Amino acid sequence: MKKLLVSGSAGFVGYHLVKALVEEKFNIIGIDNLNDYYDVNLKIARLERLQDYQNFKFEKIDLVDKEKLFQLFEKEKFDYVINLAAQAGVRYSIENPYAYLDSNIIGFLNLLEACRKYPIDHLIYASSSSVYGSNLKQPFSESDNVDHPVSLYAATKKSNELMAHTYSNLYNIPTTGLRFFTVYGPWGRPDMAYFSFTRNIFENRLIKVFNNGNLERDFTYIQDIIEGIKKLIQTPPKENPDWDRVIADPATSNAPYQIFNIGNNKPIKLLDFINILEKEIGIEAKKEFLPMQQGDVYSTYADISSLNNYCGFNPITSIEEGLKNFVSWYKEFYKK
Repeated sequence: MKKLLVSGSAGFVGYHLVKALVEEKFNIIGIDNLNDYYDVNLKIARLERLQDYQNFKFEKIDLVDKEKLFQLFEKEKFDYVINLAAQAGVRYSIENPYAYLDSNIIGFLNLLEACRKYPIDHLIYASSSSVYGSNLKQPFSESDNVDHPVSLYAATKKSNELMAHTYSNLYNIPTTGLRFFTVYGPWGRPDMAYFSFTRNIFENRLIKVFNNGNLERDFTYIQDIIEGIKKLIQTPPKENPDWDRVIADPATSNAPYQIFNIGNNKPIKLLDFINILEKEIGIEAKKEFLPMQQGDVYSTYADISSLNNYCGFNPITSIEEGLKNFVSWYKEFYKK
């Protein structure tokens, strides 16, 4: 059995990924620091659902703890590493910038160093659509310039991509960065808009609709994301012999390095999204229309042709089906 490390395994994407991989007989070690950025009980509930799998083991480790991380790598001798551990949240990065430097920069550096010292076959790590910042050209392509982030969170994710390339180049570590586009679904993150909308609608409270609802997001259902990651694990990038140093496409390299968008490729207007959510819940939301908030972007739209060509990634879940599944889970978990 191939041995795989999933960092952030108590998180939203991490939980779903671990569940999918243990069912396919991978041997999974999950780590997480179980921080209180959002409800720790939700993280613990996710982990409890994974404990019955004999090929899953969890250890509470923070990526910032270099000594514990290196001990784990020395002991387990991983074949693959998937890094989903990070301090998330665009707006929180404006309020608490230092939290992002520790987790997203120092923690990622420690992980890269561990992969260098204890060689692996492939490192996959979470980047974000937020790296596109104030770009207006759409759909967003991995070959676009992303040098104008509008939040510190986005800047740390761009930094992760640069750091990964450096280690791919210096130490021949195959690395794949995935720019996630607004992932949603059951067991999701309470800080995400769709989750807080649902909670507030059920509790008869106002939902905050920023930029008066004139926003678009490329909402991507969690199981589509998981299928994409699964396809990539055992197909690490190789050096691109056609990489042109003059044009210098940032999505690939003459090192074993690759960046992919992983999204739905079908952006939806925020107000349309809310309307679908209201229908699934069966309650009309009380809306508070507000101006654009700092660090936010008007629209996200993923060009996924590169990932499709590479491994056949093809998201299939409609927004109606995805929200139906989320609301069903929410009602059951929170006894609504």
